[in-house]
Amino acid sequence: MVPTQGSAVFVDTNLLIYATFPSSPFHPAARIRLTDLERQGTVLWTSRQVLREFLSATTRPGAIMPAPTPSSLVQVVQQFEAKFQVANEDSSVTARLLKLVQSKTIQGKQIHDANIVATMEHFGISWLLTHNTSDFVRYSQIKLLPLLP
Repeated sequence: MVPTQGSAVFVDTNLLIYATFPSSPFHPAARIRLTDLERQGTVLWTSRQVLREFLSATTRPGAIMPAPTPSSLVQVVQQFEAKFQVANEDSSVTARLLKLVQSKTIQGKQIHDANIVATMEHFGISWLLTHNTSDFVRYSQIKLLPLLP
């Protein structure tokens, strides 16, 4: 099963990083995947959390070579805001997150993934495009769309 025209697809941090930086070995695959989804007429989503994670990951020393400048990262995030529907988190997302924490064994960094799922639930987004599918298999309420089919 794949998303169809009008389907909402949430784009995870790793896809944004891969699609942005040509030095990533997954750059071509990420660009093709996002372009194909746009051509299919899906609605691409991300969240404020993912934008923060993008900035956190891309400003780590040595993570991206050559290192992006702060002004280039600002410009990229602004492009994401223009290109994607951006989910804002509120108390409803937090309430969903807390339900997930109570119903599953979630700890440490897994909370970030659970918050993505809570955000998707709140906004009615069924599909998650990610390269880290194993991080999300515990969530049967979402459909995983791997970077590499």
